[in-house]
Amino acid sequence: MKGIILAGGHGTRLHPITLGISKQLLSVHDKPMIYYPLSTLMLAGVTDIQIISSREDLGGFRRLLGDGSDLGLTLSYAEQDKPRGLADAFRISADHVGDDSAALILGDNLFHGPGFSSVLQESARDVDGCVLFGYPVSDPERYGVGETDGRGNLLSLAEKPAQPRSNLAITGLYFYDNDVVRLARDLQPGPRGELEITDINRIYLERGKARLVELGRGFVWLDTGTHDALTEAGQYVQILEHRQGVRIACIEEIAWRMGYIDRDACYRLGSRLSKSPYGQYVMEVAAGARDLEGAARP
Repeated sequence: MKGIILAGGHGTRLHPITLGISKQLLSVHDKPMIYYPLSTLMLAGVTDIQIISSREDLGGFRRLLGDGSDLGLTLSYAEQDKPRGLADAFRISADHVGDDSAALILGDNLFHGPGFSSVLQESARDVDGCVLFGYPVSDPERYGVGETDGRGNLLSLAEKPAQPRSNLAITGLYFYDNDVVRLARDLQPGPRGELEITDINRIYLERGKARLVELGRGFVWLDTGTHDALTEAGQYVQILEHRQGVRIACIEEIAWRMGYIDRDACYRLGSRLSKSPYGQYVMEVAAGARDLEGAARP
């Protein structure tokens, strides 16, 4: 499975702070926003990932993440000259996806919950159709909403329905089989000239090949696209990290625990950031792991 992080757009809801920097390079507590979607793909077992952004912002992502080899990843970059809807990602990344299945995640989405890696890896295994992820919300009329038959099979999709048929909002994480590349290529733009991801999902729904994985109690899904949401996400991460003594979306730790790099490489990555609490944490994790052969992975 190939991964795509869509980190484009102008971040207009966060102006003026995004006038000079990509939204996905802003801080969510102690790390850049893009660490969160990147860590989600890493936990799913996806190591070949393309980041899509504007020409002026791609340099910032390259400086931050490089080619990914330090993390045992393969990172590439692609330009989106202007926002054309989420499904445009599959046109831009068609060569990157090749003949593989694809995972798309929005660059401002934060996921966290117990056993999340297992949920992701099981969902990514042998994708036949599309796999969406639903999250229960109290105001489903503000979101795209999915209805299932109780076994995860998707029965209906609706965008911001006046009378929602469920409370499951469709999150910004999507798994598809390879047919998504052709579907995106043939997709006609909607009324606003955008290639809507919901239109692709409806095609899979009509084929009977759409599944919805419910992220229920204990999971957190946050969209960091507004000032309040960005602050709330930072507060959530801060409180949990301080209480539990672990770091959410620590890509160096995840790379080690997933077996993408060894513990010595993890320690070296931490040592580069040793003057920060984040770097010290990475070093402590790697140093402690020296005596924990076979430590459980996430």
